[in-house]
Parts: sequence; C-alpha cells; structure tokens
Amino acid sequence: MLRVLDMALAGLGLLVSLPLMAVLFLIGLFDTGAPLFRQTRVGRHQKPFTLVKFRTMRPDTQSVATHLANPAAVTPLGAFLRRTKLDELPQLWNVLKGEMSLVGPRPCLFNQTELIEERSARGVFAARPGITGLAQINGIDMSTPRLLAETDARMLQGLGLSAYFIYIIKTVTGAGRGDRIRQD
Repeated sequence: MLRVLDMALAGLGLLVSLPLMAVLFLIGLFDTGAPLFRQTRVGRHQKPFTLVKFRTMRPDTQSVATHLANPAAVTPLGAFLRRTKLDELPQLWNVLKGEMSLVGPRPCLFNQTELIEERSARGVFAARPGITGLAQINGIDMSTPRLLAETDARMLQGLGLSAYFIYIIKTVTGAGRGDRIRQD
C-alpha cells in the first residue's frame, strides 16, 4: 500500500514541481556549473544506489557525511536549497524508480560504518531509505549514529498510513532542520 502511495505521490510531485525544478536547475548552472549532485548511498538490504539531489556545495567538495563537511563549501544558493529542503526534490525520481520511499531512514554513505552497524543490528536496512522520517522531523542527523538508528527502527515499527502522511506533512511544513553542517 505505501509503495503504491510512494509511486503516485512521487509521480504527482515530479509533475507539479517540474517548472520549479527547471528554474532551480538553470540557477544551479550559474551557481556551480553542475546543478545536480549524484552520490552512491546505502539502499535497501545494503545495496548501493545513486541518490540524486540539487547540488548545495561546490563540486570539488570531499564526499563525506553532511555533519563532517566544510561549512565554507555550501554555496549561497545551496544554503537556500537546504533551508527550504528544495534540494531534495530530485529524489522523487529515486522514489519513482523504487530505490527510495517518501518516508524511511535517510540513506547513508558506505563509509559511515558506525551507522551501518547500528542500523544492521536493528533491521533498518529491510526498508527502503526515505526522503524524510521521524529522525528528520525531530532534527536528528547522522552525527549521532546510535540515536539515529534507534529512531529509524522505532519509526519503521510504527509506520502505517497515518504516520506516513504525518511525516510528509511535517516535512513540507518545515519540521526539522535538515542535514546540519558543522559550524567552525
């Protein structure tokens, strides 16, 4: 049931947001020259997939978890995209392809071994990774691997139709801070 909702809502979301994404793509060309960001992430059953987002950092930025990234790497457009969560829109394509869900644990990098171990121990990888979830609306990011994995597992245990829509609505209305970048 949730997969059918994912496909319907992602398809509708892509259709409705296409003009906005086209504008953001064009602005991104001027901002960084490479408006889309692709990165291999850990997917369902720990299989790799390529996540697509709008680029928020300079193209030469080291590929690390957001909380470890250099704050100076974020472009002015990138700061706006992160604050408004518009950088996530291209992930609707990942949802449509079946690599992600609208609601689920945020996909991590393969070098985040502590988080992978914590999630493995709690069965989190049995679910598709998501654009948003309980951790995101509560401001819990990947800098606290154990807390994040515990929160992901708790979310998945109680994930039904009403919780699915609550997480989406809270995300769209601004709950959570998004992925935080460390402050020097």
